Amino acid sequence: MDINFKCRHCDQDLSVDESAAGSEIQCPSCAGHITIPASQQAPAPASVGAPAGLPKIVNPMASSAAAKEDKHFKVPIHDTAAASLIAKPARPLDAAAKEGVNIVLKCFRHSDCVEVGKDHFDEVVTAFLNKIGESHIIKIETFNYTHQELASRQWVTDYGIMILYRSGV
Repeated sequence: MDINFKCRHCDQDLSVDESAAGSEIQCPSCAGHITIPASQQAPAPASVGAPAGLPKIVNPMASSAAAKEDKHFKVPIHDTAAASLIAKPARPLDAAAKEGVNIVLKCFRHSDCVEVGKDHFDEVVTAFLNKIGESHIIKIETFNYTHQELASRQWVTDYGIMILYRSGV
């Protein structure tokens, strides 16, 4: 029969054969010196609390392996704060826009700047660029597009310009 006891240093559950009672051992967990206690004989379970001849009702949870298992959970203690494992995402564009820096895209189509045979495309684009200022311009790109002319019902290829700039600065 085994003797079950706890280490007096680290509270580790230990079990040894009853023939080792009274001898001194070293705890396998903390290396502390322990004297093995003498065996403690418990009275027979049928005779305690039950009349003779009747079986004793036993709590199945109390006698289960899970109830006998002693859990030794310890919370790790660190000298410094733990580093975050989740990187903070970049701010969404709408949040940046609410802070007062707006990035705007403006397109000018050549066909929209032609009036009664006169081409005002260069004048319109130059006036707009002077209005926003060179320091606010991020990028200028040209593009080609096709549209259907209303009078002749023909498809016409034309050009335009896209200007990406900062506003509200």
